[in-house]
Amino acid sequence: MNAHSWQGVSVAELERASHTAVPALRTGFDGPFLMRAFLGGTGRANAVSAVDPLPDPGLPPRLDRIEAAYARLGLPVRFRSTPLDPPGLQEALLARGYHATEESRVMAGPLAAFAAADAALEVKPAPDDEWLSVLSTADHQTPERRAEKRQAAGMMMVPAAWMVLRGTDGQAAVSGQLSLDGRLAGFFDVATRPEFRRQGMARRLLAAAAAWAAGQGGATGWLQVSAANASACALYESLGLREIYRYRYYLPGPGDGLRHA
Repeated sequence: MNAHSWQGVSVAELERASHTAVPALRTGFDGPFLMRAFLGGTGRANAVSAVDPLPDPGLPPRLDRIEAAYARLGLPVRFRSTPLDPPGLQEALLARGYHATEESRVMAGPLAAFAAADAALEVKPAPDDEWLSVLSTADHQTPERRAEKRQAAGMMMVPAAWMVLRGTDGQAAVSGQLSLDGRLAGFFDVATRPEFRRQGMARRLLAAAAAWAAGQGGATGWLQVSAANASACALYESLGLREIYRYRYYLPGPGDGLRHA
């Protein structure tokens, strides 16, 4: 496997899709770095990501400017480290006192391998209270993340859907969000209520969402998951998704043991 592509899906393509799927209120470039800021909640919408792995001779003063930009906004600066980093970025951040969070895996595979329509799937045009109530049972949910997700629907530039799958009692059991960027269907916010876990509900939602995406012209599914989440990784691998690359965040100061998705 090439370090920057897999079966025609490149790191650069997936990084662009990631930024499209998770909109931010403010964006700007400093050289090869894309700066994004929202309300300080979701990592991807409030982080700096390099988009060009070529050497950056102006890296030290560039990092100074980026840090100052986030300070002016009153937001903590986060660097999202991917294979598109310029050489020496991680070492430079560590020398400045940053710490690394645990890794996340970016996985992709053909929708046709696991797509299956399901009559219990409900597709919503935006995240409503019911959808958010399911997501709130997942880890790392904060008021800032919740507010960002409410605003995201009106900021999307590509087709998107917020989905729930209901249990036999009619209750929303599992949630998920899908962003369709050309052939790429990105899955986000897959969460299952505690009382419905270990019943295959997440698998059913992913299969139903994949069928919906395929009907809209999608061909390749992709997602991001904590490398430490063994059960989720096993589920996604069983659907035919394979790791393309990994990323992690670099944050100022000592580590807090948290993941910043």
